[in-house]
Amino acid sequence: MKFDNSQIRRQDRLLDEKQAFEILQKGEYGILSLRDENGEGAYGVPLSYVWDRGNSIYIHCAPIGRKLQCIDACPNVSFCIVGKTRVVPERFTTEYESVILRCTAHHSLHEAERMSALSWLLSKYCPNSKMQGIEYASKSFHRTEIIRLDILEISAKGKRVE
Repeated sequence: MKFDNSQIRRQDRLLDEKQAFEILQKGEYGILSLRDENGEGAYGVPLSYVWDRGNSIYIHCAPIGRKLQCIDACPNVSFCIVGKTRVVPERFTTEYESVILRCTAHHSLHEAERMSALSWLLSKYCPNSKMQGIEYASKSFHRTEIIRLDILEISAKGKRVE
């Protein structure tokens, strides 16, 4: 994974690598952007995710659907996480922080990796109900797919208003 802010136009708004990883870890959701399955347009969808604290993001979904069709057609994707935001109407602006990941997407993962990803998702989103979540995940495992996004590049920027 390469941290690279060189392509960001507003170099005065760069966030450093540490800040980027904080947003990546704490973010509630991200927008997965893919080419549509016909290669003619774009398809973006908001999703819950978990970062493995390494080079991958995991997302859960149904075992069939448009996301998977798009990935099969073109595995090169973008994932955008928006951190804290605050509209500042009197200044006609918005404070924000965001991270953009360039990734390759993979599905049909090994069963052990899929179950690990579900466990991480439960730890992030349902920490007080993890055991019940593992039981639920085990029962519905056959109808759950996991997408792994391998991070190739990460960039981050934000705006603070005084």
